[in-house]
Amino acid sequence: MAVTDLQRNSVERRVSKKQRPLKGPEKAAILFLCLGEARGSSLMQQLSDEEIQVITRAMAGLGVIDAEKVEQVMLDFTEGVANGGGVVGSFSVAEDMLRSFLPEDQVDSILKDIRGPLKEKDLWARFSSLSENVIANYLKNEHDQTAAAILSNVKTDVAAKVLPLLGQEKMENVVERMIRMEAVPHHMMRQIEETLQTDIISAPAQPTTAELQQKMADLFNKLDMVAFQDLSETLEKRIPDTFGAIKNKMFVFDDLINLNPMDLARVMRGAPGNALPMALRGAKKEIRDHFLNALPGRSRDMLEEEMNTMGPVRGRDVREAQSGLVDYAKELADEEVIRLPLASDDDEEFI
Repeated sequence: MAVTDLQRNSVERRVSKKQRPLKGPEKAAILFLCLGEARGSSLMQQLSDEEIQVITRAMAGLGVIDAEKVEQVMLDFTEGVANGGGVVGSFSVAEDMLRSFLPEDQVDSILKDIRGPLKEKDLWARFSSLSENVIANYLKNEHDQTAAAILSNVKTDVAAKVLPLLGQEKMENVVERMIRMEAVPHHMMRQIEETLQTDIISAPAQPTTAELQQKMADLFNKLDMVAFQDLSETLEKRIPDTFGAIKNKMFVFDDLINLNPMDLARVMRGAPGNALPMALRGAKKEIRDHFLNALPGRSRDMLEEEMNTMGPVRGRDVREAQSGLVDYAKELADEEVIRLPLASDDDEEFI
């Protein structure tokens, strides 16, 4: 049952892709696939190495070709295809055909450029490094059994973050299949890996609107304060809604007061050198008071004394110190030591 589910899902995924006009090498590859391994191999022996490589490259990227497309390439296609069947071209199919009649070293040479970065360890490491939202969105469209096979091969900490994003029902179904899963046949895992390579790893990154806005928010966080203020006036006039959304994603020094007291104290304790007194020396009074009130009496007195003995400070040094504290807070958040407040938390209380 598991293998059938995987096969069905793989075919459905490939068929759903937008079809484009077939090129000459692709039509030739379909012909070889329709002839079958024995006859196709015999015919391929009549070709030059260059022609074999061109056809192999096309065959490796074919995916599923439906019956209508096949009939356009060859009118006398077999009865099974004419009645609705299709052919599936993949890297493994092309490799098996080549190895049936060519020496090992010659096959490896032909496939070297085509194979590219498709190596099991590299593939799963790269897939695991993707955003959990990207992985979850991809798996939502996959059969539960395929999703279970994929999550069984990624890092456990990644799988733990992805599962809740699938929704309760799908998460339960996928986890159950992961628990019951037996060894997936090697050829099916290779097919899954090839699909991942084509659909996600090799596909050009298409950032979402939210990702683009977050990137701009991170950029503005690093921008000189004076330059940002000048830029803000123009952007608020030209793109008020979009710029407002970006500002909501920004996290600056003043936003540190929105941390819960324990998290704020954790940030202050870990601040390097004189970064904390320098940052507070140039902060607004209400911000400075908030920081000081988060400290116990003795620590607060020591910090106030240190600020008072600093004398005049340069605005650039203050901004660098404040930026350093923000970066440190983000590092702690990435390590899940603290939690940064989000714009959606404004009306929520920390527990």
